[in-house]
Amino acid sequence: MIKEGIHFKEAGKFEETRFEKIHNVIFNSSQEASVLVAQEIANLILRKSELNELCVLGLATGSSPIKVYEELVRMHKEEDLSFKNVVTFNLDEYYPMDKDNIQSYFHFMHEHLFNHIDILPENINVPDGKVSSEDLQQYCIDYEMKIKSYGGLDFQLLGIGRTGHIGFNEPGSHINSGTRSITLDHVTRIDAAPAFLGIENVPRKAITMGIGTIRNAKRIVLLGWGVSKAGIIRQTIEGEISSHVPATYLQDHNNTTFVLDSEASSELTRVKTPWLVKSCVWTEELKLKAVVWLSELMGKPFLKLTDKDYNDNGMSSLLTEEGTAYDLNIKMFNKMQHTITGWPGGKPNSDDSHRPERSTPTKKRVIIFSPHPDDDVISMGGTFDRLVEQGHEVHVAYQTSGNIAVSNEEALKFAEISMALNKNSSEAANIINFLKNKSENDIDSIEVRKLKGLIRRSESLAATRYLGLKDSNVHFLDLPFYETGTIKKNNLSEADVDIMCDIIETIKPHQIYAAGDLADPHGTHKVCLDSLFEALKRLKRNDYMNDCWVWLYRGAWHEWDSYQIEMAVPMSPDQVLKKRHAIFYHQSQKDGVMFQGDDSREFWVRVEDRNRLTAKKYNDLGLAEYAAIEAFKRYYF
Repeated sequence: MIKEGIHFKEAGKFEETRFEKIHNVIFNSSQEASVLVAQEIANLILRKSELNELCVLGLATGSSPIKVYEELVRMHKEEDLSFKNVVTFNLDEYYPMDKDNIQSYFHFMHEHLFNHIDILPENINVPDGKVSSEDLQQYCIDYEMKIKSYGGLDFQLLGIGRTGHIGFNEPGSHINSGTRSITLDHVTRIDAAPAFLGIENVPRKAITMGIGTIRNAKRIVLLGWGVSKAGIIRQTIEGEISSHVPATYLQDHNNTTFVLDSEASSELTRVKTPWLVKSCVWTEELKLKAVVWLSELMGKPFLKLTDKDYNDNGMSSLLTEEGTAYDLNIKMFNKMQHTITGWPGGKPNSDDSHRPERSTPTKKRVIIFSPHPDDDVISMGGTFDRLVEQGHEVHVAYQTSGNIAVSNEEALKFAEISMALNKNSSEAANIINFLKNKSENDIDSIEVRKLKGLIRRSESLAATRYLGLKDSNVHFLDLPFYETGTIKKNNLSEADVDIMCDIIETIKPHQIYAAGDLADPHGTHKVCLDSLFEALKRLKRNDYMNDCWVWLYRGAWHEWDSYQIEMAVPMSPDQVLKKRHAIFYHQSQKDGVMFQGDDSREFWVRVEDRNRLTAKKYNDLGLAEYAAIEAFKRYYF
């Protein structure tokens, strides 16, 4: 068990956790954490088997537990872990939902776990999304009673939604609620929209185990991954118990652990502002983080912060180390000032000792890696433009085709144009026929995926031409992991990494720009970044890599915190407008975009607002005023 295998301090009983009301363990990565959770489950199964008892598991769906299930499958295949003594009850299911639908949780569980282990079919329990409305109430009662007939759940695995829901217990759920039907919150439906290829396809109701059912489990482990969950994780762990955040009911459970990655834990007080709860070792990064936080808290620029401001907010030890507030303020002001540059490729023939980039070589070879065919202009369109204008040899590498993000209606429009131009085109005729007769469970045919990919390619080329880049410097990598035709992608493979290595070896770049945005709601950014990191690991011994710097940008979802920014590239009003026009060339993604995330604004609107906000934060800290800023953080490999 995690509590046995990892040293921890009970929440709320120690100075650094005094804001916390639920035990939690933080890991560097969700992969590492998932393996340990799977080991805890396996240990429980083995102990129960030795006692000749059934092991009753409550299981979750969604992206959070996938790696746990992968590890359990591995242990079954490689270590002979048997599931013959296991009975499972799934938390929830959409309603109405046919079990054969690829979006059903019945399908999910079989795809990720049940089809690959030796569990007895009669021991699998997933709520039936096709039970009649007349029988639904009795069905929920029977599901609840069946759990009780096994003596309750030995172990309950949970994820958490951004509304604070566990299972589908949305805000307003009662602490003693049992298995029942429920109406889904709008935010929950937005989060599910990518899997259903649009919110209009997401069911409005679901069947879910109740809060009371979950809290009766003997052991509960909740998984929290990614920065998008950080806010609700903090509310749940540090806030008051409230029906508005159903997960807070777990505060009263005596054997619950939240297993978090570093991003999901980032808003916890002991992580975000450790100086408020314990003595700190003041690293340079922590000093900047603390002073930026204090400046924002007090509503003052750096140079107006006083000794009293520091002492009143838990930072007296920092002053003791640094001297006076005056000295510290100037030091932090200069540190932030030195991140600002209008020369992202380095300013030629200049002193670069206080600039984020090297002045030599004056003309650099640059690769901009873009996970989807529009991330380059959305996330760093102004910097892209600067690099081209300042004479660097810029290459753009689109890592995936992005075909799944093109709607069927958009593809049909292009197919019909093709048919009108060539009435004998059998390929166009096949595409039109497929799209007009496509059912909700149909995966796009190879021809349809090819067309959707070509639409994204043509848009990308139009945007890069507008920014002055030659077509020969635009590369479409079509990484294989992406090409499934569904929202679910394959794992990263050797073929993906080989493609990444090949383009880096060919260009031998001085600079690489890549998406470091792991809040991408459908995970493609993370796999693309992992492919780059693995390629860098393999290539770093080559001499040319000694001159290569890697800069990470963030996508349309989140920006780097001010203290994390190591290169800030300002944009004039004209450059903001030019960036907007480059984004507009991606017409298939402009109106009614399929993967909107939790923000209903179009990408160009949200990214302009984000770039303006970054500029405002710099100005509020006492630095120069700009129309907008694009931000980057250096990755050291």
